[in-house]
Amino acid sequence: MENNKNESTAGGGQKKSKAFIFILAALVIGGGSFGASKYVHSLHHEETDDAQVDAYVSPIIPRISGYVAAVRVHDNQPVKKGDTLLIIDDRELKIKVEQARAAIAIAESNLNAAKASTAAASANVATSRAAIPTVDAQIETAKINVWRATQDFNRYANLIKDHSITQQQYEQALAAKQTAEQQLAVLEKQKREAAQRTSAVISQSAATAHQVSVADATILQRKVELADAELNLSYTVLLAPEDGYVSRVNVQPGQFVNAGATLFSVVHAHNVWVVANFKETQLAKMKEGQKVLIKVDAHPDHTYEGVVASFSPATGARFAILPPDNASGNFVKVVQRVPVRIEFKADSIVNILRPGMNAVVDVHLD
Repeated sequence: MENNKNESTAGGGQKKSKAFIFILAALVIGGGSFGASKYVHSLHHEETDDAQVDAYVSPIIPRISGYVAAVRVHDNQPVKKGDTLLIIDDRELKIKVEQARAAIAIAESNLNAAKASTAAASANVATSRAAIPTVDAQIETAKINVWRATQDFNRYANLIKDHSITQQQYEQALAAKQTAEQQLAVLEKQKREAAQRTSAVISQSAATAHQVSVADATILQRKVELADAELNLSYTVLLAPEDGYVSRVNVQPGQFVNAGATLFSVVHAHNVWVVANFKETQLAKMKEGQKVLIKVDAHPDHTYEGVVASFSPATGARFAILPPDNASGNFVKVVQRVPVRIEFKADSIVNILRPGMNAVVDVHLD
């Protein structure tokens, strides 16, 4: 009986030993196959789970300060390009627009008055210049009269010595000579006065012409002020820059908003991509145009297709607020990551993705 017991014990030990060897062999073969498949896969693929969905996010920023009159959107609302998001109270700006238009009307009235003055001054210049030739002709006639009266006087002066003429005739000749000389002096004085008037009128005409130029410049300035007022008035309505979704809206009617302050954002809906941060040691065989398979954690049952679009010009650390400085002496080599942009191919459900979602990407190197 003891011999039978020892034989059964030995037989059970052999069976356990065979089962252990079989299991160990299966594990070795399975592990080797898995390792070999992973190695072969690594020769033709590069993977990373350090990837996120990204999209353009447009901040909604008012260009003018003012009180909010109305908020037309709410949190997470889908919007179309050009939809009204928010309205700022525009009553003061409308008043400024009307003031600018009134200023233009006043400036145009001043321009018309300046043009009328210029026309009158030009007419006066023409009249003054036309009078000068008439005076010149009269002066020439007066000079002839002076010469003739002088000749007559000289003859009568010689005759009076011989008592060939009467004293009355001599005095008439003298009076005629003096009258002619006085008439000539009067005409010459009139010519000088006409020249002075013409010069004054020309100066006045130049001044009125300058007023026209000033009025033209004033109108231009007022039109610029009107354009500025109308532009500021247009800034009271904030529109959606693109189709997308509104983020959390942190503004209410009646609230005062400052120019340049971000109120909320609009996330673009039709242009999403993936930013995958690959280790620098993974980039040797990667290039633009390679096929990419993308798995998003939020939708694990669907595989998206994409393509490598571009590589960042620097590592992610270089764009950090405090980039690392290895010149301090405490250097520890750390494998850097380079952001790689991956564009989605046409897919019916790509629009359900949201920026910030985690993803796993597999780049086909062949």
